Amino acid sequence: MSIDDEKNVADETGIDGLLVIRMKQAGDARGTVREFFRTSIWQQDELRSLVDGPWLQINVTETRRGAVRGLHAEAMNKLVGVVSGRAMGIYLDTREGSPTYGAVHTCTLEKGTQVFVPRGVGNGFQSLSDETQYLYCFDDEWRPGMPGTAYTPLSPDLRIEWTIPVDPDDPAQISTKDRDAPVWTAPER
Repeated sequence: MSIDDEKNVADETGIDGLLVIRMKQAGDARGTVREFFRTSIWQQDELRSLVDGPWLQINVTETRRGAVRGLHAEAMNKLVGVVSGRAMGIYLDTREGSPTYGAVHTCTLEKGTQVFVPRGVGNGFQSLSDETQYLYCFDDEWRPGMPGTAYTPLSPDLRIEWTIPVDPDDPAQISTKDRDAPVWTAPER
């Protein structure tokens, strides 16, 4: 699916509404300029229905090599990507009634690649670099107790092949909160 021109591309995934996006970039001897977000692209017919309003909160995490964050599925849309480093993105459709409920998608995130994560789809990642800066744009402000779900990214039914083995007892690799979140059980098909 082309979202603007041949330099901006959104690829559909095995999860309904989850898109892997590569935005245009230009480089010269000084370095590179990358677009992360452009309103006019999101106002095109193919994407307009995905985002109800502007991004209301933007966070950046700095995560060490091998560390895992997530899986969090709040009731808000997210646009995520890396500012520096590389990560393995992990996504889980937790939306009961979705045609892709229970589907898992993984992809490598590097500069110039981002993912649109629809509300109710779990988002997580593992840093593959010494330090990865992971950017989150939210269409709602995070607040304690907001609707959503979380699952441990270590759930066996996710069948994630970790690039870097995860020690569940190492707090430098996974938080107690993420490790002890409910275990995902794959739906019977």
